[in-house]
Amino acid sequence: MSAMAQTLPAKDDPRYLRAMMDLAGDLSRDHDMATVFVGIAGQEGDLLVPEFLEFVESALRMDDRIFRLLRERAVLLLVDVDVAQATSIVERLRADFVSRYGPSARFDIDIRYLAMRAGLQSVSVKDVLPNLFTGEA
Repeated sequence: MSAMAQTLPAKDDPRYLRAMMDLAGDLSRDHDMATVFVGIAGQEGDLLVPEFLEFVESALRMDDRIFRLLRERAVLLLVDVDVAQATSIVERLRADFVSRYGPSARFDIDIRYLAMRAGLQSVSVKDVLPNLFTGEA
């Protein structure tokens, strides 16, 4: 069964993140397709961040995925894109969100990108999460 045809666990199930990693590895290995993981992190208690994450989720393509780590933190998997394309997609969504919902205060979120090159054999949580949520941007 191909990675695209596999059923993923429910989005609130921690195994969903592992399934996203497996999907990225399968697409890379079996279809020579590049993917980009995107880490989105807002300030704890910021009520706009969960709304933004729901907005992003509603705009994702069928093959893209989102996993919410916390109310203010999520990991996106964007398939068949490079970092420049992923940046363009996320920044367009952010600008659209701000223009529609017009936060009166500055909408401050940290967004980081991690490209997974085509042909990669596997992707692990240890490869992705530290790069998205710790260290230098």
